[in-house]
Amino acid sequence: MILRAVLCGCGAMAKGWLRAIAANRELQSSIRIVGLVDVNVEAARALAKEFDLADALVGSDLDAVLSETKPDLLFDVVVPAARHEVVAAGLRHGCHVLSEKPMATSLAAGRELIRLAGEAGKIHAVVQNRRFISGVRRIRRFVESGAIGRLTGLHCDFFIGAHFGGFREEMDNVLLLDMAIHTFDAARFIADKTPLAVYCHESNPRGSWYAHGAAANAIFELSDDVTFTYRGSWCAEGANTSWESQWRIIGTEGTLLWDGAESFQANKVAGSEGFLRELLPIEVPEPADQAETYGHASVITDFVAAIRSGKKPETASDDNINSLAMVFAAIESARSRQRVTI
Repeated sequence: MILRAVLCGCGAMAKGWLRAIAANRELQSSIRIVGLVDVNVEAARALAKEFDLADALVGSDLDAVLSETKPDLLFDVVVPAARHEVVAAGLRHGCHVLSEKPMATSLAAGRELIRLAGEAGKIHAVVQNRRFISGVRRIRRFVESGAIGRLTGLHCDFFIGAHFGGFREEMDNVLLLDMAIHTFDAARFIADKTPLAVYCHESNPRGSWYAHGAAANAIFELSDDVTFTYRGSWCAEGANTSWESQWRIIGTEGTLLWDGAESFQANKVAGSEGFLRELLPIEVPEPADQAETYGHASVITDFVAAIRSGKKPETASDDNINSLAMVFAAIESARSRQRVTI
């Protein structure tokens, strides 16, 4: 059965979604885009032309397009401030909804969307595409194997001088709200632990081209005495890290380093004597399922599979709100300069 979909929000991010669908044979045969919606209808028309979607209904009124096309799915790619209204409209029209991150602009709004999805009997999930990459899946499998003993800490560095222009440069808490959620969600997935509390310092460094919060340092307390630390900046010029951050994963018996790209280095303790113990290099296995490593395409595939099977998708909003809670707790800690429980 082909699922009919309307895409709302036809800016640059939407192109990533449509490219992912076009490049994946399974998604090509599973999804038909029947509508494109944007407050700037010319943007919707341009997107339809670029992706050869001549049969898709184009408009600026989401309710009208949903009423006419009667889709199964709504792809929500709007700016965060518009998310609640768009998701609510999709659920009201009987659609399953897949949203860009963050899933909401507040925890209260996130809980409301979970409630609406439950009442509608529909799936609402979030595109946390960066947990669906090879490196993150490899680390999760490696940690689960016990190769470096029991997990004790995860430590991430994210430093990129990113010149977006547009809405991001006017946002409050831009790094934490728009980017760090990817790293927080990946850490929660890798550790498979519950976030409990955070202390965060946020700043907008001298020379920043952002209005607010381009840099942050956070210490998270996770369950089972695991610590997750994050150091990040979106206005750090001169030595960019990977978009996936640089990671140090520490266990009771060893450490894994990942550069956020292709380099993995893992060692475990091999000796029992000496001031610094002898180390043994160990391999980091490939992901158990390569189909889970294609970013946007893997998220969308998981979403479609959940609709067809009735199972819960990995990034369902009632789970993803835990990653959002990490973000808002960090923001509150930065504001109050206090440790905040999650």
